[in-house]
Amino acid sequence: MTTLSGRRVLITGAAGTFGRLLCARFTAAGARVVGLDLASGTADGVQIHGCDLTGGDAAAAAVDRAVADLGGLDLLINNAGVGGPAPAEYAPSTAARQQLEVNLIAAWNTTAAAIPALEASRGRVIFVSSRMAVLPLPLAAAYGVSKRALVAYADALRLEVGTHIGVTVVYPSMVASPIHDASAQAGLSLDGVSRYEPASGVIDAIVRSATSAKPLRNVATTRRGRFEMAVARHFPAVAAAMVRKTIRERIAAGDLDAAPLAAGMVRRHTA
Repeated sequence: MTTLSGRRVLITGAAGTFGRLLCARFTAAGARVVGLDLASGTADGVQIHGCDLTGGDAAAAAVDRAVADLGGLDLLINNAGVGGPAPAEYAPSTAARQQLEVNLIAAWNTTAAAIPALEASRGRVIFVSSRMAVLPLPLAAAYGVSKRALVAYADALRLEVGTHIGVTVVYPSMVASPIHDASAQAGLSLDGVSRYEPASGVIDAIVRSATSAKPLRNVATTRRGRFEMAVARHFPAVAAAMVRKTIRERIAAGDLDAAPLAAGMVRRHTA
């Protein structure tokens, strides 16, 4: 997998911010690419098949079709994902359940369907997780939970298929994209909480994971991301203190006064 030329690649969420960039980058490197997304279409000349991957039968059929189009499969990139507000103190809403379904179950369905083809080619699967998988933030529980669960799934999968298939998890921080729109509309923008990184850095990390001489396990997309992940894993109390400090500052500045979903947290911090 040290070269992308001629490689057969399947990308989920192919019509999204990362998906389109991945389609362009991989095709430019000579790979043969097919995409999956909710609606059919094209991205930089890449055929995208429409499919709701949260349904097991539908996902299996879509993967089978893509593998037939490509004549096999060398690399699966589980990129599809959705975000949005979801305070942990409230029961999961329909939107929160959708995040769990899309961010975890869809990737599980797609990967399970692709295992035979990936085993035959000694290929790789890459999961696009999030820094929030190891450094959770308040008011976004569904996203953090789904991404942490995705990492747990990848770890279990690696133990089962790692003799024949490389399994890598990539951890982006925060990239400007429509995935943040729902949180912003709820008055829960992450501006000032997380530092934006360029989408190109995420794509570079995925390409590096796809072409490394040996499969990589966990890949941060920035130097800061590596530091934050190390702190979260080895010094969780320190990481929690960092997040709590940011929360206090935002509440003191009135940033969350107009956000109904944050009312409970604001009340407890100002009592």
